[in-house]
Amino acid sequence: MKKLLFTIFLAAVLWSIMFLPVTAPHVNFWWMMTASACTLSILSSIFNPGWWRRVHITFRGVLEGIAIAAILWGIFWTGDKLSQILFNFARTQVDLIYGMKEGESPWLLTALMLFLIGPAEEILWRGYVQQTLQKRWSSNAGMVATTLVYALVHAGSCNFMLVMAALVAGTTWGLLYRFFPQKFFAIILSHALWDVAVFVWFPI
Repeated sequence: MKKLLFTIFLAAVLWSIMFLPVTAPHVNFWWMMTASACTLSILSSIFNPGWWRRVHITFRGVLEGIAIAAILWGIFWTGDKLSQILFNFARTQVDLIYGMKEGESPWLLTALMLFLIGPAEEILWRGYVQQTLQKRWSSNAGMVATTLVYALVHAGSCNFMLVMAALVAGTTWGLLYRFFPQKFFAIILSHALWDVAVFVWFPI
């Protein structure tokens, strides 16, 4: 449990540096996110070396990953329209999130999110944190705890819409991993594809 808590604490520190208004202007978000996610995924693999046994690359898994990403994008598109009706600050905060990609090459962002950031985050949050907590507590408690922590590490941004986005996405991937752990490849792929779709290919 100490290794898990250390990993979560380190994630919280790194995410805070990336998102806190005081520190964020002094770092390149995309390179730090890439380095942080990859570092934490390596730690996760060291502390829990068996996660890859649940990764089965199949054609069906590819289709499922694409479908999950597409459905999640649709949920966010709908949520964006509803949030603009409910909250007068919603669009401003969403625009601040998209502002993080200004000046960056869309090809570079696509490569980083598709091949490094997305997969690394799933290895960390579902492959290590959720799997470990589900074994230690219960499947439901582990899923809920992981989802909440995943959302809370984004709280340093002081951006309500970003935290809610992390909560919705984390709940989706957490539930899928809770009930279909054998589809871990599809979950990893969906995270990577959704990242690229929502940030680069089809911004909301």
